[in-house]
Parts: sequence; structure tokens; C-alpha cells
Amino acid sequence: MAELPLHPAAQDLLFREARTANTFTAEPVTEEQVQAVYDLVKYAPTAYNQSPLRVVLVRSAEARGRLVDLMDAGNRPKTEAAPLVAILAADNEFHEELPSLLPHFPQAKDLLFADRTVREESALLNATLQAAYFILGVRAAGLAAGPMTGFDFPAVQKEFLDDDHTPLMVVNMGRPGPDAWYPRSPRLAYDQVVTTV
Repeated sequence: MAELPLHPAAQDLLFREARTANTFTAEPVTEEQVQAVYDLVKYAPTAYNQSPLRVVLVRSAEARGRLVDLMDAGNRPKTEAAPLVAILAADNEFHEELPSLLPHFPQAKDLLFADRTVREESALLNATLQAAYFILGVRAAGLAAGPMTGFDFPAVQKEFLDDDHTPLMVVNMGRPGPDAWYPRSPRLAYDQVVTTV
């Protein structure tokens, strides 16, 4: 196997040893930690640098209660107990920021993304890509991430977002607690995934 420049401990932290956390300690996740995560993941690639990911941090007990009620039953206890919960969403009006995000091609806003359906498809794909980087950023901060799609999507959109934002996932964040991990599930082998033509 080829040796990678990234230190093996970092490889473990981000990939091999990282798993979805199901329990968390009470140690808080600070605003500074979240800012540090964002300062890493903002460099994720997106088409036309559109950067459509938007993050709603659910910190207050009142907001947490509203969100827990919208989670599937199996996800409620861990969402209730996580020190911080993030709702990741795609901004379907991302094109409004394109003139500043893509200064060498500001006309992309109107030439490529004037149509709402086109924007929604592009926002979904690119925000999902950013969400994967967000999970890696949480891991890079030494925290555990518990991404979930088991919730009432329309209700979460209505309660925490608006018609211009599509929820993608809910991510519990914090230090892993006791028995945080389920056993590692199998993965496909290289030759099951990669084909050379």
C-alpha cells in the first residue's frame, strides 16, 4: 500500500477510526470550535464556487426541544443529549452571492442560475459535497459527528429554515460518550468500486 504524506494519526482521526457517534459527553462545543471547523471546510470545492451550504446551530433548550420532536424516534435521545446540533441545509438562492464569490465571472448569477429548478439541483449536489467536508472538519477538531437523515424534512424546513433552504441532514456534535460506537460495518473492496478503462 502506498504511503501517504498525511500522518497516519491524522488518517485515523479523519477516516479509519472515525465513526458516527451515538452518545456524547456533556462537554460543550464552543463557538470558537465551530468557527475553526468552518475555517477549514470553507475551502471545499463547489461548482462555480457557489458554496450553497448553510448551517443552523441549535443551541438553546427551547430550539433543541422543537428539533427533537421532529426527529425519528431512534434519533431523539442522541439529539437531545448532544452538546451541539447543526442543521445543514442547501441555500437555493446561493446565486445572489455569486458576484462576490466568483468575481471573474459575475454574470454566472444570471447566465447559469436564473432558473430556480437549476439552482435547486445544483445547490443540493454542492451543499451535500460541502456537508461531507463539514463532517471531516468536525473530526479534525477532535470532535465526533453524528450525521442523520432520520427526521421530518418538511417540518424541519418549516420550523428552522424557509422556502429557499432545503434541509440535508442533522449533525450531532461533541466529545464521544460511553459506548458511542456501533461495531464498524463492512466496506466494499477496492476492485468492487474502482474500474479502469
